[in-house]
Amino acid sequence: MKPLYCWIWVYLISQWLESFIFDEYDNNDMRMAERIILGKFTMKEINNIIQRASCIQDISERINTISHYFIGVEYGESTLIGRQDTPEIFIINLEKMDCFTFLDYVEAMRLSRSFSEFVINLKRVRYKNGVVSFENRNHFFTDWLEYNSDFVDEVTDIIGGQKIDIIIKNLNIKENGTLFLPGILSTEREIRYIPCERFDDSVFSKLITGDYVGIYSRLSGLDVSHVGIIIKEDKNIFIRHACSQKEIRKVVDQDLIQYVSDKPGIIVFRPKAFK
Repeated sequence: MKPLYCWIWVYLISQWLESFIFDEYDNNDMRMAERIILGKFTMKEINNIIQRASCIQDISERINTISHYFIGVEYGESTLIGRQDTPEIFIINLEKMDCFTFLDYVEAMRLSRSFSEFVINLKRVRYKNGVVSFENRNHFFTDWLEYNSDFVDEVTDIIGGQKIDIIIKNLNIKENGTLFLPGILSTEREIRYIPCERFDDSVFSKLITGDYVGIYSRLSGLDVSHVGIIIKEDKNIFIRHACSQKEIRKVVDQDLIQYVSDKPGIIVFRPKAFK
């Protein structure tokens, strides 16, 4: 779609959406089993961000554009509601986010052309088959590859080549046999990662803006300990992530090479183009 026609389409669709979407939600609307908190954004601003980004054909540029709006947003733990004994509530919280919900929001917006589509796509990204429940939530980074294969490909092999290691893990089972997440079944999964001691220019050069990167965890029962987005600018490479460090605690860009220098390794997913 040519840029001029794309912007005309954005304007027309925005006028149509405003007729009913903005009456349906407000900044801190709570509905049955659903909660939307927009923080510093308005509904119209989010809708405009999504619509403008939808005109960007390049996936890397689209993800960079969307995720850049969240730089400075406060880090927040446990922003999702749902446990074994607590019914799941569908949450959109753009006021505070952890590393995983940050990726949820960016990927769902990447797939959308409007706020209403974002809501639908967030359910598809966050939950197996888009069914909102604690049991169906994608609790592990590699759940994305298992259940969101329409959205992402694993490119760890492509980037790491012969440098990768492969390990079989029983996700959700701690070393002492208890569960990280009671109510969630353990699953055996093959994990491919690039160990940090094998990082070199050939690895970093194959990463592209918009790649989703997970920091491999050595702990039994976990695939990763953290996730973020690769951003390349000129000769620099960053991880854009919701950082939990005490002195930061917000969405920031940090130098990737420095950040991963003391980490066990990385897993890399790459967003797919639309079919």
